[in-house]
Amino acid sequence: MTVMTLTRNEQTVSGAFRVDVSRGERIGRVSSEWFSRPDDERYLSLTDLHDAVRRRADCAQTRTVESRAVRVEASRDNAERLSLMVPGRSEPVAPTHWSFGQLCSLVGAPTSYMRQLPAPLAGINLQHGLLSPRGELLKTLEADDGRIELRAVTGPDYGRIWDHELTAAVMKIAGNGTGDTRWKVPGVLDWATMTTTRS
Repeated sequence: MTVMTLTRNEQTVSGAFRVDVSRGERIGRVSSEWFSRPDDERYLSLTDLHDAVRRRADCAQTRTVESRAVRVEASRDNAERLSLMVPGRSEPVAPTHWSFGQLCSLVGAPTSYMRQLPAPLAGINLQHGLLSPRGELLKTLEADDGRIELRAVTGPDYGRIWDHELTAAVMKIAGNGTGDTRWKVPGVLDWATMTTTRS
């Protein structure tokens, strides 16, 4: 068994430092994706990101349910809207694009085709798959941050690593990402001077 110990990068930065673009690999896609995000998804420090994903995790819960106990609801009045009634929750849960695809895969329905169907017809097909004779267990990830969403549907043994856990691990190596170490978030780099300053 290999054991790896990570220690915090102690190389602190005392002031502005110049980025040497000749070293390493330059991947402009990282910065362009960061800048194209809406303001509420752009974080100027890893602490801000960590706090945001921690709040998101605090609003979420997982539960394991039997597939036969999940009810799919759809209305003819809104052909775009599909919701699920999950045991233990009194209000419907709206699947995200991601969780809808996971649910389709779990019941053996072709996701791309199901997305083209009106919600009532897609609901009938999903319900049929959920009522299969095997009655498998599903693990759901539900988030309630103003709108109750089904964020993920997996098998019962799925192990989740929360975003805040990953961010905390990165912070042990990279600091705050604002210039306290050589690692930084794209938004703190001054592209005109190719320098980053410590906040």
